[in-house]
Amino acid sequence: MEAINKNTINGGEFLVRDTEAQDIFIPAEFSEEQRMMAQACQDFIDTEIAPKADEIDSMKDPELVPGILKKAGELGLLGISVPEAYQGLGMSFNTSMLIADIIGAAGSFSTTYGAHTGIGTLPILFYGTEDQKQKYLPKLATGEWAACYCLTEPDAGSDANSGKTKASLTEDGKHYLLNGQKMWISNGGFADIFIVFAKIEDDKNLTAFIVEKSFGGITMNEEEKKMGIKGSSTRQVFFNDCQVPVENMLSDRQNGFKIAVNILNIGRVKLGAGVLGGCRKVLKDALGYASERKQFGVSIDTFGAIQSKLAEMAIKTYVSESLCYRLGQNIEDRIDALASEGMEINKAKLKGVEQFAIECAIAKVHGSEILDYVVDQGVQIYGGMGYSADAPMERAYRDARISRIYEGTNEINRMLMVGMLLKRAMKGEINLFAPAQAVAAELVAVPSFASMDTSALFAVEKDILSKLKKVFLMVGGKAAMTLQAKLDEEQEIMMNLADIMIEIYAAESALLRTEKRAAMKGEGNCKMQIAMTRVYLSEAVDKIQVAGKEAIASFVTGDEQKVMLMGLKRFTKMDPINVKELRRQVAADLISKGKYSYFD
Repeated sequence: MEAINKNTINGGEFLVRDTEAQDIFIPAEFSEEQRMMAQACQDFIDTEIAPKADEIDSMKDPELVPGILKKAGELGLLGISVPEAYQGLGMSFNTSMLIADIIGAAGSFSTTYGAHTGIGTLPILFYGTEDQKQKYLPKLATGEWAACYCLTEPDAGSDANSGKTKASLTEDGKHYLLNGQKMWISNGGFADIFIVFAKIEDDKNLTAFIVEKSFGGITMNEEEKKMGIKGSSTRQVFFNDCQVPVENMLSDRQNGFKIAVNILNIGRVKLGAGVLGGCRKVLKDALGYASERKQFGVSIDTFGAIQSKLAEMAIKTYVSESLCYRLGQNIEDRIDALASEGMEINKAKLKGVEQFAIECAIAKVHGSEILDYVVDQGVQIYGGMGYSADAPMERAYRDARISRIYEGTNEINRMLMVGMLLKRAMKGEINLFAPAQAVAAELVAVPSFASMDTSALFAVEKDILSKLKKVFLMVGGKAAMTLQAKLDEEQEIMMNLADIMIEIYAAESALLRTEKRAAMKGEGNCKMQIAMTRVYLSEAVDKIQVAGKEAIASFVTGDEQKVMLMGLKRFTKMDPINVKELRRQVAADLISKGKYSYFD
């Protein structure tokens, strides 16, 4: 892998730099080994989880889910990201994304899995001493021990660093005594290892600790009664003079908040991928029901309204896949480049993810909202049966809702992505302001009417996409200049800007994926992918126009507002396409195959 050079795209630069189709990763490029791993994961779901879905959700057998988790460990599914030296498989970042994707169809168990393999295991992998890694990672990778992550408190949710849990050094200097309360702890009911965040004395920042259940001083409330993911253990955990050996401090004192932030970045991108398996399963169930359900003497999948829903479910899933695996490979490439320059591998992994923290937030928000859309349409296609607990949509609908809340609410993530972008621009890490000034100058210049070559696939769409980026530069640049430090307080404008960013990244990812696939397999073999990409871009243009108009009207007045609104109209101009016909083509393909078949 080549070292990082000036041509390598950085996080957030998709707004000001073009990416070539050949420079992104698409699912069609997964190796045979990766596909075999994905199939093993799917087989595990089909045999160990799907037949026991009701039993898992009932939680009547406290040993059931821990037992399934242990079986996953025996198959190697818990050690995808753990190096072979610690009894893991040591596979690539995008492979871990793929497994998170497949396990997303496992309902409640996907939360159990994610909490263990992500926030429960990775803090030790990335921040632990060699002794800590040797002691704990093999047990976690094989499923011998289960892990959880204790950050959230009753008064410390999004503001995690305000936590009140305390750690006090004993007189002999050998232990810290933990005292405090944590809530919403996934896997809390059966975890052997707790990653706990607390403040030592009057420290400003949190410190992290590895706590074994056997240390004592740990009590819990009963299992939380939740809307969804009912089969996932969720407890309040209390630490009452819990004795933690000083050698179980994780990383340095007051480094806990940094650990939490970096691990959450990984959690966000994994959650973006982790909804995809659920989307495909819901779509497959909806297709099956629509073909069997008869009304007025015909199957309801012959109705245009149903076909439109089915097509949109597939289109949104395809786009979310596109951005997740594009991002996963960008992260993996950056990790490899940093490591090739001599950076220690775990530090390189953290830096690689941190570089694309903006896109990680985008993946989380886009994926979770796509899942919500898909399950909602799934319920609607089932009609009355969709509301019945005897059909699969009721559970899918309830389980999906948490995705917009954990790993940082979507509102927090929207503000984070805009805030991070502007901070990087202020530091000179992203050349954002010069392009924004160029767009501002373009607003008052005479428009160019030069013709363009439209013969290449997506030539028109790429031109539209470049103009959508100008919308963000126009609105974001003006907001930053006008509001300056007060922009952080204008959360509605931040949300508008985030929505524009999300749609640009999503539409571009789908376009690049389809272009690359067409180059590999021929345009004739990509008709559905081309149709889905064009429909999504059309929808993205409309969403960006609405978000841009709302933002402009909220902080610009008079002639300046008129100029910007004219610019918005110019930059979001797109000739209408027959989205009805394109959706019908996609729906016909879905119905003929009975499943989503575009993950290649």
